[in-house]
Amino acid sequence: MSVNLYTFVDMYSRQLATAAHLLDKGLERAAELGVGEAEMLSWRLIEDMNPLSFQLAVVANFAQQWPARAAGLELPAEVAHDLDAAGLKAAIAQAKAYLAGLTPEQFAGRDEVPLTFTIGGDMKPTLPTGQWLSVFATTNLYFHLSTAYAILRAHGTKIGKVDLFAAGL
Repeated sequence: MSVNLYTFVDMYSRQLATAAHLLDKGLERAAELGVGEAEMLSWRLIEDMNPLSFQLAVVANFAQQWPARAAGLELPAEVAHDLDAAGLKAAIAQAKAYLAGLTPEQFAGRDEVPLTFTIGGDMKPTLPTGQWLSVFATTNLYFHLSTAYAILRAHGTKIGKVDLFAAGL
């Protein structure tokens, strides 16, 4: 299956803008409740799930690292999962800047290039790059962005479906 891998750059950039928007909404809600930023970033949907800070860091990581893999480039540094709000905002901005520097030519002809990636420590499937980006990476990016949204909703943040499209269509 051939896809235009470069189109994911814009999509992922939009999801980073949504992540920044959700973080701002979470900070507003924390202020309304009189809770600190650290407590807000530790909010979880359910006890055995990772906190809001983790979800947003994964969005920043997937949004820049998977296009880098798809283009055959060196991976950007991993965004830590324990950043404060300013650190998360900076990481999201840095990821957007990274994506802005990518070009269509870097992705040309890479749809079927085999890519091996380790999942869960012991699985090492090899799939065409286009499949990794269009299925695995995109599904995971949306999962973690939606989980961040759900965490905020569960804590009373006034957001709706439109907030998942904060970057526009």
